[in-house]
Amino acid sequence: MQKYADYIEQIEIESLWSGVKHVVWNLDRQVNVLSGVNGVGKSTILNKVIRGLKQGGEFPSHMLKGVHLKVSPAEARWIRYDVIRSVDQPLLHVDMLAKMDLSLATSLDWQLFQLQRKYLDYQVNVANRMVACLQQGGSDAAERAADVAAPRKRFQDIIDELFADTGKHLIRTENEIRFSQLGETLVPYQLSSGEKQMIIILLTVLVEDQLPYVLFMDEPEVSLHMDWQQRLIDLILELNPNVQIILTTHSPAVVMNGWGDHVTEVTDITVES
Repeated sequence: MQKYADYIEQIEIESLWSGVKHVVWNLDRQVNVLSGVNGVGKSTILNKVIRGLKQGGEFPSHMLKGVHLKVSPAEARWIRYDVIRSVDQPLLHVDMLAKMDLSLATSLDWQLFQLQRKYLDYQVNVANRMVACLQQGGSDAAERAADVAAPRKRFQDIIDELFADTGKHLIRTENEIRFSQLGETLVPYQLSSGEKQMIIILLTVLVEDQLPYVLFMDEPEVSLHMDWQQRLIDLILELNPNVQIILTTHSPAVVMNGWGDHVTEVTDITVES
């Protein structure tokens, strides 16, 4: 049986930047923010760790040379994780996607398309668990079924709240993400970059179904409104209190809601080799 880690306790990277630097980063259970000037190596540190994680999360036998992870529990050999990057680029084979009748033009669109499929699976899973609660019966059956659906409802409420100023709201009778705006139905690919980015982040967290896992984010504030930047960490933790966030940022707004003590400068975790 696969033994999954709840979180990463420490990241150690030997001989970074051609052997000049050695990194030891002791991590918080929930929120870890890596900061520093351009070119100091924030993204390099994240990428080193991510590249060593095999798809599916197996890590000891696949880590890059010189990259070591300490996890909790120590005997775990797998990590559930997701990676969110903010850079939005045109897709290379957009003409092929057009032939498939997919309205995808950028990397954010492609991420949304993949998440839509995961969201469908998540919806089916939630529905099955709600039915099981009701079939089990008991005076609290309806309450237990509502508890199962509570994270999904909270996700929907959050999106409606964030998008309220533009008059958009989720169509909750749909199994996929669809919006209504002034009587018109919109698919996610029609939204702004900032709106797409926020949906990607929150939907990624939701479909992990409140399991312990690690969320890597590289400058997630790009394209996000200042208010959304300030609320980002709190919203993620609200949807899944069991997540461990590891992110890089240039924006002070991301940590303004009481997360300043969780910021680590790259220079504070690097020593000369």
